[in-house]
Amino acid sequence: MKITDIKGTVRLHNGLEMPYLGLGVYKSKDGKEVKDAIHYALKAGYRHIDTASFYDNEEGVGQAIKESNINRDDIFITSKVWNDDQGYEGTLKAIDKSLEKLQLDYLDLYLIHWPVPDTLTETWRAMEEIYKSGKVKAIGLCNCVEHQMDEIIQNGSIKPMLLQNEFHPKLVQQNMLDYCTERNIQYEGWSPLMRGQILDNKLLKDIAEKYGKSTAQVVLRWDLQKGVITIPKSVHENRIQQNADIFDFELSESEVQKIDDLDSNERTGAHPDHFMEHFANK
Repeated sequence: MKITDIKGTVRLHNGLEMPYLGLGVYKSKDGKEVKDAIHYALKAGYRHIDTASFYDNEEGVGQAIKESNINRDDIFITSKVWNDDQGYEGTLKAIDKSLEKLQLDYLDLYLIHWPVPDTLTETWRAMEEIYKSGKVKAIGLCNCVEHQMDEIIQNGSIKPMLLQNEFHPKLVQQNMLDYCTERNIQYEGWSPLMRGQILDNKLLKDIAEKYGKSTAQVVLRWDLQKGVITIPKSVHENRIQQNADIFDFELSESEVQKIDDLDSNERTGAHPDHFMEHFANK
C-alpha cells in the first residue's frame, strides 16, 4: 500500500480504487448524529463511509451524502447484508432494501456481515449475481477465518475483493493477513482502536510522544503501514479530524514490529466460528 494522504486509495483485484481511510458508523444513531458525523468527515476530506443494514442508520447515511453536494462517484460507500437476510433470495432482497434506504443507485462495496454457516455458499451466489447486475462495484466478506474463505473461493466463481475483520494491536491475525495477501484479497480492519481499550497502552503512548501524536493516530498509522484499510468510528468533529491526521509521520519497521508484538488474540467482538451463539445471547 502506497500511503500518501487522506485521498489515497488501494486498488482491489477487480481494478476498483478504494480509499484506505474511512469513517465507520457502527452505533452512530440514525438521524442527526450519523448525518453530522458524515458531514464532519467529508469536510475533513474523507471519501469512504462504512455502514450496514444492522447499524440501522442507512437512511441517515444516504441523507448526509445527498446533502453534501459531493459527486456520488467521489464517495466510496460500503454496506453489508445481515445474518437474518442471508441465503440466496434474502440477499437479493437485502441489497435493494439497502439501496432504497441509502437513496443510491449502486454501492461501491457490499459485504456478507457474518458467515452464516448453512447458507454461506448460497449467500455468496447471490452476491455474485448482485455484482454482475452492476448494483455493487465490489463484493467481499466480514468476520471470516481461513476455512470460511476457502469455502467461498472453492465454491464460488468470483473471488472476494476484500475481507473485513476485527483488527487492532491486540488482534493482528497475521495468518489472515498473509492468507489475503497471497490471494490478492484486500484486508480491512474494524474496531481499529479496540473500542478505546488500547489507548492507554504504554508502548503506544511512548511512540505517540516521540512523534507528537495521539495513541489513536499511532494505531491508525500502523494499520496503513500493515497494508490494512482502516475505518475508525467517531461522531465527534475533532476526533474525526484527528483520526485523519496521520499522513505527516511514518513508523519505523521496528516500531511496527513492536506494535505487532502486542498481539494477544484478544477480541472485542465475536469469534467467526462462534458468532451465532454470541448474537443468540444478546
